[in-house]
Amino acid sequence: MSRAAPSVLLVAIAGLLGFVVAGAALAADPPVLRNSEVTESSIIDALSVEAPQAAGGLTRGFKPAVPGAAVPAAAPAPPKAGPGKANLLIVFTTGSAILTPESRSALDVVARAMQSDALAGLAFRVEGHADARGDSDANLKLSQARAESVVAYLVSQHAILPERLTPQGKGSGEPMNKERIDAPENRRVAIVTIRG
Repeated sequence: MSRAAPSVLLVAIAGLLGFVVAGAALAADPPVLRNSEVTESSIIDALSVEAPQAAGGLTRGFKPAVPGAAVPAAAPAPPKAGPGKANLLIVFTTGSAILTPESRSALDVVARAMQSDALAGLAFRVEGHADARGDSDANLKLSQARAESVVAYLVSQHAILPERLTPQGKGSGEPMNKERIDAPENRRVAIVTIRG
């Protein structure tokens, strides 16, 4: 092996590590939206994902023009792709899966966003998260019950199709704030876009 080979290898490894670190930064969780920050546009921005590309590439076509007819307006641009995930500070009655009135109001906004043209046809995983206080099995069951409570509310109060929503309890295994186990952002609901 020549003397140049090790330095080329080191440069390649350094470049790969930089790519991995950059990818990890891009994959970082979006911030937790508190009730006052939950707007229809913030939810649409967070949950929008890029439309899948057609397998055969772009297609071409033409429509015959009718003399004297107005030129049709261009189709609106699709929404900018977001992270496909919204972390929400949905609050429940302590130790239960009962939604507070403030959280129901935030979920009303989420439902309007889900019913928008921008999110039509997409399905979502509703993840319940708990903080690390208490027994891990109990936290997993509670987080599952809370995810199911959010799904039940969206279905019963806003007629979101149940097949668009999949509840999943995550327990306390994915804290956003690892320094403070009882931080409110560790007790959250995340809505993750999955293809419809």
